[in-house]
Amino acid sequence: MTSLIPSAVTRSALAAALLAVTGAAFAAAPMAKTQAPGFYRMMVGDFEVTALSDGTVDLPMDKLLHEKPAKLQGALSKHFLKAPVETSVNSFLVNTGSKLVLVDTGAGTLFGPTLGKLLASLQAAGYQPEQVDEIYITHLHPDHVGGLGNAEKAVFPNAVVRADKHDADFWLSKAKQDAAPEQAKGFFQGAQASLAAYAGASRFKPFDGNTELVPGIRATSSYGHTPGHTTYVVESRGEKLVLIGDLLHAHFIQFDDPSVTIEFDSDTKAALAARKAAFASAAKGGYLIGAAHLPFPGVGHLLSSGKGYRFVPVPYSVPR
Repeated sequence: MTSLIPSAVTRSALAAALLAVTGAAFAAAPMAKTQAPGFYRMMVGDFEVTALSDGTVDLPMDKLLHEKPAKLQGALSKHFLKAPVETSVNSFLVNTGSKLVLVDTGAGTLFGPTLGKLLASLQAAGYQPEQVDEIYITHLHPDHVGGLGNAEKAVFPNAVVRADKHDADFWLSKAKQDAAPEQAKGFFQGAQASLAAYAGASRFKPFDGNTELVPGIRATSSYGHTPGHTTYVVESRGEKLVLIGDLLHAHFIQFDDPSVTIEFDSDTKAALAARKAAFASAAKGGYLIGAAHLPFPGVGHLLSSGKGYRFVPVPYSVPR
């Protein structure tokens, strides 16, 4: 009786025939060259916190940081980096159980095609922009407010937007925009356009200094990077996450040496003092920090290390 199982020779012949017909091996599929929408979910007490990626942007850190070139190059090399540095832009969504709060909104269309991914990340995480109740802005730079929308359309149609009044008074001032250097005018224009739809509907409500905004989330002044730069403290059931905004831009050197400052700071001395205080407090308190420009998801702990700090990122975890 003839076997119905093909011999090894027959199988080889069939494979060769198939390749001849298709003209290509399966391994020759084109590269996707895309990234999945970025979100990372974790619990802080009873609050669910979702880190959201707006994408990345290349920053010329060798030109922006105030540091000697040799030391800067050494720090880059130590972290297997080179200038320009591909830098994350992160936002954070906090579900308290009664409020859905978004901290910062990414760049929207203000910084080019590698950013503006926040909405896709939000939806991939299982939420819709209509569900966001409140939006807290660390400061009014374009990569933090651009995702709000523009004068014609609010991306988050039901949200109230909050930011420190010192930032609002500065970046929304026509007089200050007119007096600013030409290269800085775009920062004013971006803030004004992004907030226009909310301000026009009386849904932009600045606050003044340290303020509890909803139960479990409070604003803490950390002025310097901008006139009203603010960190947001999230606390539930004894657990704590502090969202430090732009107190950090360059993880590869500012943890080792917090005294390194950046060109973007409005008040260099105040920004430096705010960073040092935030780092020291986080290391002493053992609580989590989240930052806009740490590599995504941008959350972890700080440990004291000599004159600087060591960052310990959160491990991947499935919420239970």
